[in-house]
Amino acid sequence: MERKQPPFRADHVGSLVRPQALIDAWEAWREEKIEEDEFRGIQQEAIRQVVRRQEDLGLKLVTDGEYNRTTWQSYFLLKIDNVKQVPSKFKVRFHSDKGDMEGKPHTVNVTGRLSRPQGIFVDDFKFLKNIARSVPKITIPSPSVMHFRCGRDGIDRKAYPEMTDFYADLARVYREEITDLAAAGCRYLQLDEVNLAYLCDPALRDQVRDNIGEDPDTLPETYAGLINAAIAGRPDDMVVTMHLCRGNFAGNWMAEGGYEPVAETLFNSINVDGYFLEYDSDRAGGFEPLRYVPSNKTVVLGLVTTKKPDLENKDEIKRRIEQAAEYLPLEQLALSPQCGFSSGIGGNTMDIEQQFAKLQLIVDVAREVWGST
Repeated sequence: MERKQPPFRADHVGSLVRPQALIDAWEAWREEKIEEDEFRGIQQEAIRQVVRRQEDLGLKLVTDGEYNRTTWQSYFLLKIDNVKQVPSKFKVRFHSDKGDMEGKPHTVNVTGRLSRPQGIFVDDFKFLKNIARSVPKITIPSPSVMHFRCGRDGIDRKAYPEMTDFYADLARVYREEITDLAAAGCRYLQLDEVNLAYLCDPALRDQVRDNIGEDPDTLPETYAGLINAAIAGRPDDMVVTMHLCRGNFAGNWMAEGGYEPVAETLFNSINVDGYFLEYDSDRAGGFEPLRYVPSNKTVVLGLVTTKKPDLENKDEIKRRIEQAAEYLPLEQLALSPQCGFSSGIGGNTMDIEQQFAKLQLIVDVAREVWGST
């Protein structure tokens, strides 16, 4: 059951642990201790090395590890004109195996009409494609992140008296980026979508009502329309997937709850080709929502956690794949980590070698279950 196109039987979400040399160079450049050209040289060499390691494992895809950004979402969003970073007005509760803690992460505000003055990750993709022997994959935050992070009150009412105009402009900005990525040769694109997973948590659904003034029952369809408009017009041979998780930073998460509240919309109203679904613990619920997945879509099971370094048991992973196959045929399934290994600079739960041990495990299990990566 070899797959000729992505997502592949052994796949991964995208971000990888940054080497210390890259982190040190980033800090030195930020503090103006080295020139940008020197920093870019160090960054590109780190990407070359991590691409080779992915290919040496036998993976059919490679990413740049998101080594070209400081965070998975804001580094992209802040490249859009009239998007500004601001402190959050709201407290959020993070959970971990060690207990809970509260925080107020930065968010964004929209201060005027949205536009894209230049490519955001287009040049980064060109570099990746140029050095890759495997299929190059690029990851970008889902357009829903922009709205979910600020809500109606964070969007300038003079620029956008009507939210339909905001969503239309946001989708256009994404279409422009995707069009340029496609022209550069991108045929594997992933949208990182945490918000639909958050809407599976009753506590966060209440926060959606109270903090951003939205109805959590209708918001999934709103986001489905936004995402569909954002990816409309992509080439027929471009595979677009969506990654869902419940938050991931230094082993912490924000949301809990199975996919059932959003499953029908998620799998049938959004025009993507596949889904990377977090399934490394009970907080993601059971496999029953997979019954909604249509026959032309692939689900990549995130059964290997990035929240702790301990290596999973191969037989246990196979057992869980069998359980998922009770709701979705095995040929529509694949395997990956539950999330990226590094949401930004710092906050990792494992080192580089532990990370690659997990990726090697995924490759080995995929070969034994499907006969191919």
